[in-house]
Amino acid sequence: MAKLLHLDSSPLEASISRELTREFVTTWKAAHPGGEVIYRDVAAHASKPLDATWIFAGFTPDDARTPEQTAALANSEELIGELESADEYVLGVAMHNFSIPATLKLWIDQVARRGRTFSYGANGPEGLLKGKKATVLIASGGVYEAGTPMAAYNFVEPYLKTILGFIGVTDVTFVAAGGAAQVMMGTVDRDTFLKPTLEQIRSVAA
Repeated sequence: MAKLLHLDSSPLEASISRELTREFVTTWKAAHPGGEVIYRDVAAHASKPLDATWIFAGFTPDDARTPEQTAALANSEELIGELESADEYVLGVAMHNFSIPATLKLWIDQVARRGRTFSYGANGPEGLLKGKKATVLIASGGVYEAGTPMAAYNFVEPYLKTILGFIGVTDVTFVAAGGAAQVMMGTVDRDTFLKPTLEQIRSVAA
């Protein structure tokens, strides 16, 4: 049975990025009858920042950890378990100040863990989540796609491509809905703005 991890990071329920992920999931479910969707809202249920206990626990062998260290890694284990069990991921990302939301960074800090999602060998780091596929749906107020005047300010796509690749996910597709500020200012109708992006998402998710 196919499994999809659906991750939202926008704090706004009516946000563009959440509408994009909902459309992806609807199309994916139609293409995978009986498939399972694991939902994770990292904005509503943000992980705690890493602290000294977490860091030392991560470097301590499993059988040598104290109860406190084991508890500190419990959230990390749960999130990594979701990544391991899913075949495919869809991430809804709203650009904040040219980068990702803080709550998504907290999630990344929990799942990018040595010995669980990556390891170091003779040839350097190696991602352990191999054979997975990810689709990243980005909503931004401005237009930051390659070839545009603001492209150099887009740190969302290169960062997430690097992070996902580092943990072994190299099959990554990015779909951007740039220019959402037009909708907020009322200069463009929301449905008109979303139509081409939703069509692209249906093609990717099918």
